[in-house]
Amino acid sequence: MCPSDFNDEILFANDDYDDHEEVASAEVEKSWHVLIVDDDSEIHSVTKLALSDLVAFNGDLKFSHAYSGKEALEFLKEHDDVAIVLLDVVMESEDAGLQVVKAIREDLNMQNVRIVLRTGQPGYAPEESILKEYDINDYKTKTELTRSKLVTTIIASLRSYIQVTTINQNKLGLEQVIYASSELLKQQSLVNFADQALKQLSKLLNIKNNGLFCALSHNPQAINANQMKVYAATEDFSNLVGKQLLDCDNGRAINQITLALSDSANKLEEHETIIVFSANNYQAAVYFEDGRKNYSDTEKQLLDVFLTNVSAAFANLQLLNQVTEIAYQDPLTQLPNRAQFIRLLNKFSRGHMEIERIAIIDINHFSEINDGLGQEVGDNLLQTVAYRISQMLSENCHLARVGADVFGIIGDAEVLKPEKLNQLFNNPFKAGEHLLPVSATIGFCDKDQAHRTGLNTLKQVYIALNRAKKNNQENYEFYSHEMEEQTAWRLGMIRQLKSDFSNRKLEIWYQPQWNLETHTLVGVEALLRWPTKDGGYISPATFIPLAEHSGLIVEIGAWVLEESCRQLKKLDNMVENKIRMAVNVSMPQFRDGQFVANVVDTVSRFGIEPSRIELEITESIVMDNPETVIDALNQIKIKGIQIAIDDFGTGFSSLSYLQKLPLDRIKIDRAFINEMHKPEGAVIAETIVELGKKLHLATIAEGVENQDQEHRLQQLGCEEVQGFMYAKPMPASELQTLLLQQKQKIS
Repeated sequence: MCPSDFNDEILFANDDYDDHEEVASAEVEKSWHVLIVDDDSEIHSVTKLALSDLVAFNGDLKFSHAYSGKEALEFLKEHDDVAIVLLDVVMESEDAGLQVVKAIREDLNMQNVRIVLRTGQPGYAPEESILKEYDINDYKTKTELTRSKLVTTIIASLRSYIQVTTINQNKLGLEQVIYASSELLKQQSLVNFADQALKQLSKLLNIKNNGLFCALSHNPQAINANQMKVYAATEDFSNLVGKQLLDCDNGRAINQITLALSDSANKLEEHETIIVFSANNYQAAVYFEDGRKNYSDTEKQLLDVFLTNVSAAFANLQLLNQVTEIAYQDPLTQLPNRAQFIRLLNKFSRGHMEIERIAIIDINHFSEINDGLGQEVGDNLLQTVAYRISQMLSENCHLARVGADVFGIIGDAEVLKPEKLNQLFNNPFKAGEHLLPVSATIGFCDKDQAHRTGLNTLKQVYIALNRAKKNNQENYEFYSHEMEEQTAWRLGMIRQLKSDFSNRKLEIWYQPQWNLETHTLVGVEALLRWPTKDGGYISPATFIPLAEHSGLIVEIGAWVLEESCRQLKKLDNMVENKIRMAVNVSMPQFRDGQFVANVVDTVSRFGIEPSRIELEITESIVMDNPETVIDALNQIKIKGIQIAIDDFGTGFSSLSYLQKLPLDRIKIDRAFINEMHKPEGAVIAETIVELGKKLHLATIAEGVENQDQEHRLQQLGCEEVQGFMYAKPMPASELQTLLLQQKQKIS
C-alpha cells in the first residue's frame, strides 16, 4: 500500500466550503480507507462531503462508518486496511472514544492506523499523557474543525500513516529475513537447505511456492543445464528431485535458469521469478512459476539482504560438507570411515535398517606387506580389496573402512555369509605391479545379538573377530553374549589381580624337591598363589595367562624372584643349608629390556650364591622367540645362575634349539610320569633321562605320587623328584619347619 515516493500534492474540487481553492486533476492509483466513528449521523455526512474530492499521495479517500465504539471495534477486527480513524470521544459513554483507542492499540494491536479524536464537548478532552501513550495523531473539537483544518489533519495523518507503515513493513521484512536466514543456517544437508530456501523465498516475495531449487559446480567457461541438479522442488516438480535439470520437460524453465545464472542476475517478472546466488565454487538458482510486478525498493533491498545471508549460509553448508567429508570419509578408499560406520550402526542397532547382519573383515599379515613391499603397495591393496568387496554387495549394504586393514559391512544375512566373503579371497589381489595372495579373518554379529548403540555393537563384532583369530579351525566367528560375558569376566579378573597385587595379597608357596638317591631336600620351587576372600585360591592356570596378557606378569615376576631370594636368605639364617630356589619365568619377562639386569641385581642384592637360584622356562617360551630367549639365558648363565627347562617333551621343541640353550636341568612333565605304569608309557620318560645324560644335564621328575613311579625313575637313573608323595606346595612357615626337621634327622 505504501508508495516508493510520496506526492504531497493535494487536489480539491470546488465546494461550498472553500470557493477560492483551485481545482486540479491527478491520476488516482489507490484509495485510502478512512473510518468515521460518531454517534451523530450528520457528522458522517458533513465529513464525507468535505473530503469526498480530496486526492492525496496519489490516492482518494474511501469511507466507512461506525456509530458507536463497539461497532467501530467490530469493524476494525474485520478490516486491517484502515488508514485513519476519525473518532468521536463521547458516544455511548463519556470515554467511549478513549476506550476504542486503547482497544485498537492493545487488543487489536493495530499500530499503523492513525487516530484523530474529535469531540463536541471540549470539557471531555483527553489528557496529554493519553495522547502520547496511545499514539493519537491529533485532537480537535468539532467547532474548530473547518474544512481547511480537516484537510490539513487528514494530510498529516496520511503522511504519518505512510511513514509508520513503511517503517513497520521494513521491520517485519527484516525480522522475516533474520528468521529465514537463521532457518537456512540450521540446515546441515543441501537437500534440507534447498527445501528451506524455496519456502523462505516464497514467503519473502509473497508469491506461490511452486518451483524448484537447483545447484551446479561453478564453471566460468561454460554454464549450462547439463551441470544442474535439482535438490528440492514443490509438487509440480517433485519428480525431478535428485535428477538433472534437463530431465524437466519445461524448456522455458531450463532456458531461463541458464540465462539467469550466466548473467548472475535475478528475474522478478509478473509470471515468473528466478533468484540466483553463489558461494565458493558453487552456484544455485531458485525458480518459481509465479511472480509479481512492481516490487518496491524496500522489498528489493530486503531481498538483497536476504540473498547475502543465503550465500553466507550456502558457503557455510559447503564448508560443513567438506568438514563432514573429512570427518566421515576415508580419503584412501573414499569409503565411510569408522566414525560414519558407528553412525550407521546406531541406525542398525535401533532397528532403523531392514538388514540383519554386521561383518568385520581383517586382512591377515597386512603389516608385513607394508613393511616388505612399501606403503604404496599396501595402499593399492586396500583399494583393490575395497573395490572387490563392494562389487559383491547388494544396494542396501553399507561398506566402510574402520581400521588400517579392517573393513566393516552392514547388510543382508544372505549376502554376508562366511562362504561368500571367503570367496573374495580365493584369487590374488592386484596391487601395483604385484599379484598378492591375501587371507582374512572375519567377525559377525546378527541384529538380534546387537547392542542398542553403534559403538557397543562395533565392540561386539570385534569380540567375535578376536575370537576368530584364536580359532584354529575356522577363520570366522559369530558374536554371542557369552563371548562378551567371558571378556568382561577376564577384564574384571585382571583389575582384581592388579588390585590384590598392589595390596600385597598374593602369596608364594614352595614345593620341595628331593634327591632320589639320598632322599634329602635339595631345592624348592617357588609357586605363586592368589587367595580369595572366602579362603580359597584361584588356580594359576587361570590367572597366570591373564597376568601375561595384561603385562602385569613382568612386575609380578620381579616380585616373586625378590621374595624368593628373601625367603632363601631367611632359611640360611635359620638352618645352614645349600638348597636351591627355582623360580618360573614367562615370555613377557624376556621381552622386557631390563629383565637380565634385574635378575642379576636382585640375586646380588640379597647376597645369594647365583648357583642356588634356578630359572625355570617352558618349551613354549623358547619356541616363541628363540633368539631373544637364548641370548638372555646366556647372559644369565655367565653370572652363574642355573637354568632348567620345564614340561620338557610337551611342546614338540626343536632339538637344535635344545643344544643351544645353556641348560643345567631338564624337568620331566607329570603327564609322562602318570603314564609310566603302561608298557609304552615309560618310553618317553626313559628317553628324556637318557637325553639328559648325553647332554650332561640333570633330570628332575615332577608329579610323583606313588612308590611305583619312584622305583621306575630310580631304575631309569633320574636324579631328583618332586610331587605329592613327598610334599605338597606349602607356605614359608611350613617350609621352615620342614627344614628344621630335616636338619634334626641329619644330626
